[in-house]
Amino acid sequence: MNSVKIVALMTAMMVLFILVGSLLGGETGMIIAFGISLLMNFGSYWFSDKIVLKMYKAKEIGPDDIPYYYSIVENLSQKAGLPMPKVYVIENPTPNAFATGRNPDNGAVAVTTGILKILDKNELEGVIAHELSHIKNRDILVSTIAATLVGTITFIARLAGWAAILGGRDDRDGGGISDLILIILAPIIAILIQLAISRSREYMADAGGAEISGKPLYLASALEKLNYANKQIPMKNASTASAHMFIVNPLSGRAMMKLFSTHPDPAERIKRLNEIANGRR
Repeated sequence: MNSVKIVALMTAMMVLFILVGSLLGGETGMIIAFGISLLMNFGSYWFSDKIVLKMYKAKEIGPDDIPYYYSIVENLSQKAGLPMPKVYVIENPTPNAFATGRNPDNGAVAVTTGILKILDKNELEGVIAHELSHIKNRDILVSTIAATLVGTITFIARLAGWAAILGGRDDRDGGGISDLILIILAPIIAILIQLAISRSREYMADAGGAEISGKPLYLASALEKLNYANKQIPMKNASTASAHMFIVNPLSGRAMMKLFSTHPDPAERIKRLNEIANGRR
């Protein structure tokens, strides 16, 4: 199923590339954009995890750096029947976490220093189990590719917008106006594609994480803490392109971002975890 999502995502992003390219340079622009989109799809498949980790200045750690965190990842990976992922820490006061990598053999788990400060061991286990569930479900490639391509689409659309404005195109048939409309819509469409694949993943990862850790109530407690903390201290360097990768929305402190939230309602996630704990799911 995720293979279908990956193909659909790459195809949709390619179409957006070509549309924006045609606005920049007509037929020649379309050809160039097609070539760029092919390179982007190839690059995002093989290197998107490294791009996202570098974007947040994640530092890989070993068993002697933060022993209890590394041990949690190691123990839960064995419990989930997964290869040991690489373990990263992001120097950031906002408590959050994400997983990345194109498959379980190349998985990585990253947490911020903020999350290590506010969660107890059981709550951290719940969060790590959630991230390992993403890896086990093989949906991290989908989210990581989306992060890379949405960011690129948005950047190119902005460039195209400036080119259309500064280029002084004079289309008496109204082509200039339609071009600008499409340039504005391109990043929005890219984000909507991102939303379509993100929200259901979080419910699945919550349920999978609860199964791996056996501690759904601790994951619920962690989500409650993280949701509150991210409203109080939103992540300053968080990108809208990669926000969907985190366990809770790192942009939740920005009112406008709620309209395009990549995450389901935290209260509903907590409710479902309580139902799992009570054996109703």
